[in-house]
Amino acid sequence: MSTEFDLGALLAARGAERYDLHTRHLNPQLPRMLHTIGFDKVYERAEGAHFFDAEGNDYLDMLAGFGVMGLGRHHPVVRKALHDVLDLNLADLTRFDCQPLPGLLAERLLAHSPHLDRVFFGNSGTEAVETALKFARFATGRPRVLYCDHAFHGLTTGSLSVNGENGFRDGFAPLLPDTAVPLGDLDALARELKRGDVAALIVEPIQGKGVHESPPGYLRAAQELLHKHKALLIADEVQTGLGRTGDFYAYQHEDGVEPDLVCVAKSLSGGYVPVSATLGKDWIFKKVYSSMDRVLVHSASFGANAQAMAAGLAVLSVMEDEQIVARARTMGELLKSRLAALIGKYELLADVRGRGLMIGIEFGRPDSLKLRGRWTMLQAARKGLFAQMVVVPLLQRHRILTQVSGDHLEVIKLIPPLVIDEADVERFVDAFTAVMDDAHSGGGLMWDFGRTLIKQAVAGR
Repeated sequence: MSTEFDLGALLAARGAERYDLHTRHLNPQLPRMLHTIGFDKVYERAEGAHFFDAEGNDYLDMLAGFGVMGLGRHHPVVRKALHDVLDLNLADLTRFDCQPLPGLLAERLLAHSPHLDRVFFGNSGTEAVETALKFARFATGRPRVLYCDHAFHGLTTGSLSVNGENGFRDGFAPLLPDTAVPLGDLDALARELKRGDVAALIVEPIQGKGVHESPPGYLRAAQELLHKHKALLIADEVQTGLGRTGDFYAYQHEDGVEPDLVCVAKSLSGGYVPVSATLGKDWIFKKVYSSMDRVLVHSASFGANAQAMAAGLAVLSVMEDEQIVARARTMGELLKSRLAALIGKYELLADVRGRGLMIGIEFGRPDSLKLRGRWTMLQAARKGLFAQMVVVPLLQRHRILTQVSGDHLEVIKLIPPLVIDEADVERFVDAFTAVMDDAHSGGGLMWDFGRTLIKQAVAGR
């Protein structure tokens, strides 16, 4: 008996219920938050670095689904690969054969990953981190993993144990016995290593929360300390990897850094099929998978499925053919330089930092009395409100989607699709300049919205 199912008809009939459905059946705070800050838009379709509403208005995406959409939305090469793999009717996920696509993707990924030898495929960034934590503990025979203050490595229990933001950890204890050290503090790292129970240090070469870069020379020096104490270096490249920072991996900006394990996800999916990869050295994998009895000691039900592997292969092909890494470096340098040139013009603009197309815009306390009074008012209600005041008009007035880089941070993080062009850069800079002009003019629109945010912050306490 055949079953008829028309997805297009279902969306046409009930798509307008999207916010009500979410309120009733999913996370009720998400639609509430979107309504509050005016982000409750209805996007009908997307292409590349742009969304489109029902009237055909385009919105510039400077968020890329928190970095997932490295190639933008609906890249034709990735779309074709997924159509192809579905049409092939492959015998996928039998569990008792070796399909070619996982091996082909591993081969191509490792070609960009010198000093790494093997790959485990999972489904998400947090799963890649969980894999690295397990492998590091087993390979070293030690229980403790070090992580950096303000790090973000995922939200499942293992990765939450190495998450440097208490707001995510609160209420979920007990977690694993891991320890935070300040990013860049080699003395703190050395003190922990002397205890002899450290399996690894996991680190983002550029932290996503706040866009803080590891100091020059830190990764190499940390690696030397770790190896001296027979511990491992884990590079979390879930967000920074695959060209985001202007090199294939962010750790490659520093000579001599050879992580023992590397976590990859987000952009590898092409924005379609969840996929992650944990890359590691041969001896680590051989120790974990030491015998036929241990063949399934670590696995994932949907890991290495044909659709995810096809998407990953297509993504790497596009990256090579379209020189995506070089493009991210060029567009990132242009965007960062254009924004940095505004620091002297606006007293509320404190810093512009980052590499490639991972850029943090930080706001700070102004000097002038009138602006300082308003800034202090916002800070007293909730730190991070001014950054949200900038994000909202960027969307409402200029149709540009951005977001703050973390709770209680006065930082906007720009992580656009790596396919943005010069026109997109100029559009963002022009819009940002207009918003900052308004913020510094004493005009009422932004500050009126600020009072609304203050009321919401106070009510939410």
